[in-house]
Amino acid sequence: MKTLLILRHAKSSRDDASLPDHDRPLSKRGLRDAPRIGHLLCEEGLVPDLILASTAVRALQTATFVAQASRYDRELRTLPELYLAEAAVYLGVVRGLDESHGRILLVGHNPGIEELVLALTGRPEHMPTAALAHVRFPVESWADVAVAGPGERVHLWLPKEL
Repeated sequence: MKTLLILRHAKSSRDDASLPDHDRPLSKRGLRDAPRIGHLLCEEGLVPDLILASTAVRALQTATFVAQASRYDRELRTLPELYLAEAAVYLGVVRGLDESHGRILLVGHNPGIEELVLALTGRPEHMPTAALAHVRFPVESWADVAVAGPGERVHLWLPKEL
């Protein structure tokens, strides 16, 4: 069994118009919501084995706050290809993962995150900032994700519900 946690980065700030999109940090709301997701992962027994995040500042900050709040003590890996990636890119990354990881957290961007959830579950989901989808796959290998059929969307958490 493999578990994928799909997280859209928390709310970013647009206060500094001179910053390129990649360099926008989290807003006050994002700084509040990201740790909430980490606490949720801890409470639900879903602390990941590996966190993969886009290199964008807002995604990396989200991943860092989630990791700290969940007491995650492993590698937090950034991947430049996840910045504004399409679902196929996320899926390619997932399918190439090491089998020692049973539970992965992906931190990325829309519209790719919503497309990924749809591709993996067959269900369209609205993924606002800091939304977290929990998807489970009845496979032993990450390479079989999406080949063995749709995954099961176990839960979708929205930050306003936390």
